[in-house]
Amino acid sequence: MEYAAIRHFADKRYCYAVENGHFLIRLEVKKGDAIKIILHIQDKYLPVKLIDTRQKHIMKLTYSDHYIDYYETIIEIDMVCLRYFFEIEDTSGKIIYYGNHNFYDECITDIEKMYDCPQTLREEERFELPKWAKNKVIYQIFPSRFASDKKIDETIWYQTPIDQNADLKGSFRGIINHLNYIKELGIDIIYMTPIFSSNSSHKYNIDDYYKIDPSFGSKEDLKELVDKAHKLGMFIILDGVFNHTSMDFFAFQDIREKKEQSQYLNWYYIKNFPLIMERGKRPNYKTFSYAYPMPKLNLQNEETADFIMDVASYWIKECNIDGWRLDVADEISHTFWKRFRREMKAIKKDILLIGEIWHFAGDFLEGDEWDSVMNYQFYHSVLDLISSETLCPSTFMENLNFVKGNLNRCLEGYLWNFIDTHDTARFIHSVHNDIKKQMLAASLQLLLPGMPMIYYGDEVLLKGGSDPDCRRGMLWDKNRQNKEVFHYYQTLIQIRHEYPVLTEGTITEQYTDDKKGLIYISRHLNIQNIILIFHTQKGTVNLPQLKGMRNLIHNQIFSGNLEDYETVVLVK
Repeated sequence: MEYAAIRHFADKRYCYAVENGHFLIRLEVKKGDAIKIILHIQDKYLPVKLIDTRQKHIMKLTYSDHYIDYYETIIEIDMVCLRYFFEIEDTSGKIIYYGNHNFYDECITDIEKMYDCPQTLREEERFELPKWAKNKVIYQIFPSRFASDKKIDETIWYQTPIDQNADLKGSFRGIINHLNYIKELGIDIIYMTPIFSSNSSHKYNIDDYYKIDPSFGSKEDLKELVDKAHKLGMFIILDGVFNHTSMDFFAFQDIREKKEQSQYLNWYYIKNFPLIMERGKRPNYKTFSYAYPMPKLNLQNEETADFIMDVASYWIKECNIDGWRLDVADEISHTFWKRFRREMKAIKKDILLIGEIWHFAGDFLEGDEWDSVMNYQFYHSVLDLISSETLCPSTFMENLNFVKGNLNRCLEGYLWNFIDTHDTARFIHSVHNDIKKQMLAASLQLLLPGMPMIYYGDEVLLKGGSDPDCRRGMLWDKNRQNKEVFHYYQTLIQIRHEYPVLTEGTITEQYTDDKKGLIYISRHLNIQNIILIFHTQKGTVNLPQLKGMRNLIHNQIFSGNLEDYETVVLVK
């Protein structure tokens, strides 16, 4: 047994309340090392010789990634403080006991050698998430390129490739006019990239946070969009670009004019003067990346932080938006985000806060900062599994399990699972226009737990290479749309909505077959039982034992054969 791989901390990553009185305890061990793990618990303050509160709970192997097995159990307790330790049996039959970061050959009886968990503290720290958002389907819109309320020449709207500065005159009114289309697709949430005053098409360099960019419309138009979306049962999330501004933002303008005498010097990270603002030269002030037109805000400065808090609060109060997607969120301090969460939740308790981060984000997801993240681990894994085919099914699942095993269990239904965005090449481009591969990726995205985020146009096979070409005008001409793909997306979303077992059900069986390229998942919830199979390779795979079940995707009896890159959703 590899002792160095055994890992547990008595904190809210490994020991937390899933609800009052019910606690999840997690232990990590080296993959394949243990055959049985028992959790021993007892009350800290009641001596065993007076009242024996000792209990044993067999822990379940819940997830496995490349190197680690994650064992978990949920216990029910009612006490001031819990004390606990682990009994671990390895494959040779050897048993050790692990408590308070030490190993013992004999069962632990001294409570000072056990882990400690104060119940009320953990319950007060419980990760509370907006119930309305769990497992909902998101539609990402790039407002300047989605729809216009003006008549635009087709040669302009459908230009390919498209550059950064193309003006397609997309607007809120255009989005409003297509809300029924979005609803018909089955969307629950609309997320729009930045909408505030800016001189770019992408609007990530904002010059006025209190002003809607005139090209999109007005504040009243935004209110109307939110109101009409709400009436259709949909929610609206805005993009919060709080890491940096444009050079035309009032505070940076003042610095440019007054230099060392500016009252806003502490709003940014200025090294010295004169400011270096030339393409190809490294700025002498902090920026987003090293892009001189996007100076980075100093949110450790109280005045700057107050300003952003007011901005974010303003749009919640004024337009009743439902969430903020937070741009470059991992480059802003934990101190700021803790305050941000407190203040936004005080205004609207069920506001959804999503951080943009391109790597694992466990330290931001402990219940006191963001609600979730854009799940780039999912994106990269799907890309490697389907596009480059450098990932086998077992490794794909291990990648997903790493995330699950290292985050609070409640987050699984909130991770934003996507296959492309405004920052990446279109998935159909990445798979060299292979429609079957696009449909396989969509099925992984839409049939697994989480919040699948569809980038506008994917559902009709809108193409495009890397940024900025991934931001082409939406395909509104029906002759340009791929109706088969649209119907496929629509069907998957409908199945997702009608069968909560897909996202909420208990996994009764799960395995992968790398040789055949299969991912098999069986789930159960109440009276619903469902089998999901993803075939990730070319060729035909025969599964005679499942022949005769109904495939929900095509609403027909399953023949027992899986074709190239095919997905089936089977019920009896």
